[in-house]
Amino acid sequence: MALLFSAHLGYLFTDLRLEQRFAAARAAGFDAVEHPDPTALPPARLRALLGENGLRLAQMTSGTGNPGEKGLASLPGREAEFRDGFARALDYAEGVECPFVHPMAGVGGDAATYRRNIEAAAALCEGRRPRLLAEAISEAAVPGYFMASVDTLLSLAADMDGRLSVLIDTFHACASGCDPVAALRAAAPWLGHVHIADHPGRGEPGTGAIAFEPVLATLYELRFSGAVGFEYHPTGPDHLNWLPDWASMRVAMPRQVKETRS
Repeated sequence: MALLFSAHLGYLFTDLRLEQRFAAARAAGFDAVEHPDPTALPPARLRALLGENGLRLAQMTSGTGNPGEKGLASLPGREAEFRDGFARALDYAEGVECPFVHPMAGVGGDAATYRRNIEAAAALCEGRRPRLLAEAISEAAVPGYFMASVDTLLSLAADMDGRLSVLIDTFHACASGCDPVAALRAAAPWLGHVHIADHPGRGEPGTGAIAFEPVLATLYELRFSGAVGFEYHPTGPDHLNWLPDWASMRVAMPRQVKETRS
């Protein structure tokens, strides 16, 4: 098993036009990319960019709504808009072989609306290749975000009997008072995607207080087969200096885990 490293093109290589970021990600050593709204590119163009650069699209959202809303899933009165947007995103994801669609919860809203919309999204996913993905986004990053609690998200995933996959973000976990390794272990039955950013500051690995070697080791122990996305605010021109060490750990970790088990 080898972890896939995914560059979040909404955060990384943003000095380049979107279409140029794919080649930059491949040249840096990433295996995959992600973006909150890849539908800015026609599906045929996105498939070509992925193919030309030997990349895959790891995950995408179903839309963020109006400025500041950060999604529609929990917002009452917007149900039809949410479901139409999710259906379009699902079609797009299937056309570009993206495994996950993330319906962002939104700022404010209520539990009943969120649950109805998530159930509707899960029904739309039935019989389709892309899976439903959700993330707890901390109050520190988005004040008032409806799905801010890792525990609440994991309870929902458990209740949905395998129809909902979970994204764990190391920054958001720490900002919410959770140990990221503990969060990964708790999410293991539903873990679909992982985001990496240091805490505090949400910079690249090594700019904060998170010990990332145990995070990587845990993913190998869990036999995680999804992508590890890097969604951070670069702190300077050398923000990719961490990548060679991570690439080395990606080689060494499976051997260490195997030796521990034997």
